[in-house]
Amino acid sequence: ADGPRTAMAMAWRAAPRAAARLLLGRRGIASCIDPSTGLTEDQKEFQKVALDFAAKEMAPYMAEWDEKEIFPVETMQKAAQLGFGGIYVKPDVGGSGLSRLDTSIIFEALSTGCTSTTAYMSIHNMCVWMIDTFGSEEQRHRFCPSLCSMEKFASYCLTEPGSGSDAASLLTSAQRKGDTYILNGSKAFISGGGDTDVYVVMCRTGGPGPKGISCLVLEKGMPGLSFGKKEKKVGWNSQPTRAVIFEDCVVPVGNRLGAEGQGFSIAMQGLNGGRINIASCSLGAAHASVLLAQEHLTVRKQFGEPLANNQYLQFRLAEMATRLVAARLMVRNAARALQDGREDAAVLCSMAKLFATDECFGICNQALQMHGGYGYLKDYAVQQFVRDIRVHQILEGTNEVMRMIVARNLLQG
Repeated sequence: ADGPRTAMAMAWRAAPRAAARLLLGRRGIASCIDPSTGLTEDQKEFQKVALDFAAKEMAPYMAEWDEKEIFPVETMQKAAQLGFGGIYVKPDVGGSGLSRLDTSIIFEALSTGCTSTTAYMSIHNMCVWMIDTFGSEEQRHRFCPSLCSMEKFASYCLTEPGSGSDAASLLTSAQRKGDTYILNGSKAFISGGGDTDVYVVMCRTGGPGPKGISCLVLEKGMPGLSFGKKEKKVGWNSQPTRAVIFEDCVVPVGNRLGAEGQGFSIAMQGLNGGRINIASCSLGAAHASVLLAQEHLTVRKQFGEPLANNQYLQFRLAEMATRLVAARLMVRNAARALQDGREDAAVLCSMAKLFATDECFGICNQALQMHGGYGYLKDYAVQQFVRDIRVHQILEGTNEVMRMIVARNLLQG
């Protein structure tokens, strides 16, 4: 009596690849939520390549990576062959040299296939950009090529057990000793920690506050560098998360990015782009969830007719689509401002991160509700989007901190 619903459930269980292509690779997207609207021909091509990669190389394996906590190194290296390992890094060190808007478009598209994996890739890209932007020519050519190809992977190390939102109070210390720094302390919640090769670390080389912070680039295998246990997380399971521990870790002065005391500025400039990146990943999860909800309402019948005939659900779907498009426009506006170096770029990035991650989580959560009990089963992709996207409201600066940044900008007059 309920053949279409049963067929869909069986598709997700028995043939996730086919279902992924149906829902994520199809071209019949309603024009009102079409993510290619307003893009240049080049941007549409970047987007198509990323969407196809997401549908063929990521979506069919998303559930397995989550369940088995697999860090999909080979898949990310395939993505790097398409230029996605250093999207906004200069071409002379292996980067693609694309704009912040291009980057947002690509991360949104990839995230429709696996939000967790794309989110790690966005952090990796941020790290490579920091080395490319603030490193010396020797550092750029030493680190960036192997990171852009994803032969090596990078992690961003700012948060500590005692300093999360109050990042300027970090305690990890680096004492100068001749041509080296002796690094002591620990970092918490580090994406890729233990599995990655390069660590961009913020540490205290001077007095208290942001002006005493410097940035060092560490490499896995350095004496004194170790890692905590792999954390068990609600989502983001395709990327490992560990504490990174420094015990009299010897780091050459030649591995410092920029000048002493410049680290906090480097960290914050990196995070402006990181906030756009993670907001873009939220857009992709929300877009996929709208498509999943649209499909489910069409095939699922209750009280003798498709759920799509229910006006309440029609209105909720319309609201989801409207919030998705509004968030997308805000993120793309902030990406342009950051690319252009506008004075208001940092606050626009904060606004976009706040709005997009809050709204997109609501969209994914509503899509799960529309699936009813099926949405709570791990056979259905919508629940994974909900779990993977939830942390976006916390990382790259909590959304409470985003509100503080926006309010401070307004009240400064």
